Amino acid sequence: HLNVAEVCLPLKIPLVVEKPLAINTEQARRMAQLATENKTLLLTNFETTWYGSNQTLKDKVSMEGFGKIKKMVAKDGHEGPREIGCSEEFLAWLTDPEKNGGGALIDFGCYGANLMTWLQDGARPLAVTAVTRSMKPGVYPKVDDDATIILEYKDAIGIIEASWNWSYGIKGLQVYGNDKSYNAIDGNTLIENESPIKHNTISLKENYYKDHLTYLKAVLEGKITPENDLSSLSNNLIVVEILEAAKKSAKEGRRIQF
Repeated sequence: HLNVAEVCLPLKIPLVVEKPLAINTEQARRMAQLATENKTLLLTNFETTWYGSNQTLKDKVSMEGFGKIKKMVAKDGHEGPREIGCSEEFLAWLTDPEKNGGGALIDFGCYGANLMTWLQDGARPLAVTAVTRSMKPGVYPKVDDDATIILEYKDAIGIIEASWNWSYGIKGLQVYGNDKSYNAIDGNTLIENESPIKHNTISLKENYYKDHLTYLKAVLEGKITPENDLSSLSNNLIVVEILEAAKKSAKEGRRIQF
C-alpha cells in the first residue's frame, strides 16, 4: 500500500487499507511517517474487526472478575486461494513474496496478530517463534501455505494458526483466563466455558460498527478516536513487526526476541 499512501497522505486524503498495513516494517514505518507529518488518518481494515463475537469477547475479558489473559488461540484459514476460486490476477499478487509478502503467514497470520495486540492493550510481544510449511508446492511454489506462530507476552502466550490447507474456512478466536474462557467460533457465535462441561452462548454486542465504512464515517465526524483499536495505526505497526519477525523465525529456525 506504500505507493497509494505516498499519493494520498500528502494530499491529506484519509486512507483505509486492506489488511495487513504493509508487507514489511520499512514500508509500514514510512507510511506512518507520512500519516504523522500530514496529520492524516491511516487505518487498516480487517474482516474480523466487525465480528460481534470478537467485540463482545473483548468486553468480557476486560471486565472485573476475568483476571489476566493466560492464553490466546487464533485460527484463521481456508482451503486455499486457488481452491476457493480467486482470479488468476489476484492469485499472482497474493502468492508473490515481493508484492504481498506472500503466503498463508501474511494472508491469515495478520488476523491473530491484530486481535492479540488489541487484547494485550497494544503491547508488543517479548518474542516470536514461527514454523511454516509448503504442503502444496505444486500449487504455491513461491510461498508458504501453512504457518504456526507463537507470541510470548509477559503473562500470556498467543498461538496463531494460519493455513491455506484446511477443508473449511474459519476465523476463530479463543481466550483463556484463570476460571473461564471464551470461544468466538465465528462472527456471530461466542461461547463462554466455565468448566469442561458447561458452555453458555453469549448475546453479542450490538452497538459496534458493522463494517469499515460506517466506522470511517464515525471517525471522520469526530464521534470516535481510533487509538489502539483494531483499525488503528499503532496496532497495525505492531502487526507488521510480528509478521516480519515470524518470517525471519521460520527462515532461520530460531526464536526472535523483540
